[in-house]
Amino acid sequence: MTATHDPPAERVPRSPRSAEPSARRPARPSRVGRPALTLLTWAIALVFVSPALWMVLTAFKQETDAYTDPPRVLFTPTLERFSTVLDAGIMPYVGNSLIATLGSAALVVLLGVPAAYALSIAPVRRSKDVLFFFISTKMLPVVAVIVPLYVAAGQLNVLDNIWTLVLLYTAMNLPIAVWMLRSFFLEVPTAIIEAARVEGASLPRVLWSVMLPVMAPGIAATVLICMIFSWNEFFFAVNLTASQAATVPVFMVGFITSESLYWAQLSAAATLVSLPIVVVGWIAQRQLVRGLSMGAVK
Repeated sequence: MTATHDPPAERVPRSPRSAEPSARRPARPSRVGRPALTLLTWAIALVFVSPALWMVLTAFKQETDAYTDPPRVLFTPTLERFSTVLDAGIMPYVGNSLIATLGSAALVVLLGVPAAYALSIAPVRRSKDVLFFFISTKMLPVVAVIVPLYVAAGQLNVLDNIWTLVLLYTAMNLPIAVWMLRSFFLEVPTAIIEAARVEGASLPRVLWSVMLPVMAPGIAATVLICMIFSWNEFFFAVNLTASQAATVPVFMVGFITSESLYWAQLSAAATLVSLPIVVVGWIAQRQLVRGLSMGAVK
């Protein structure tokens, strides 16, 4: 009995269409789409920047040109409004704002960094409740506490005192600073901390020599945001100061009158007041972008 073998089946060549589809590459924007996307981006950016640009443009106008309807774009520029603002004595107000802003930022860093470090690296029990308590203080309307603060400042004889504003601005910015710094601490690789602890470094040593160099962009971003909040704060300054400790927002209010035109002078004062923060932000923009984007890309 002989075994029979079936003839081998013929191999049918597979057409390229029947092959498994390869991974699709992302579609590249067309030659028309790239310029359109660029123009759209610039248009959106101009919409957001246009109020600041119009403020700077109005600062170089005469008061009569600033009140025209429709607004006048072509005019003869002048520096008279800037000289008027400088002659009005802006420098003492700038000095008070610098003291309040830099002093509160330094206190925020000194208090916020250890607190955020403890809540991220070595958290205590109910740390989430502690964090919620910090941020809940920002939910209280400022107008609800101004009367108790005014009475307490009057009893302590610290009304119209720049150091009162330093403490209030520190308390105002500390909750948001702790939340920001804690998020930055959580993005630091734990392997770095463990390696330092294996080498025998204490917790303060780990914080000072290991964490802070890595955290520099995040700290810079936090400090800049706190400086912006303190520099622009108006409610505490206008209610708790008079002449000795008044800041630049209070100075700017003096240009608003009901007897004459003031738009150009107010725009010139706002332009001069905005320059310090704009310059600081421009210098620290690289650190600010790195700090705000920490942990965004793994």
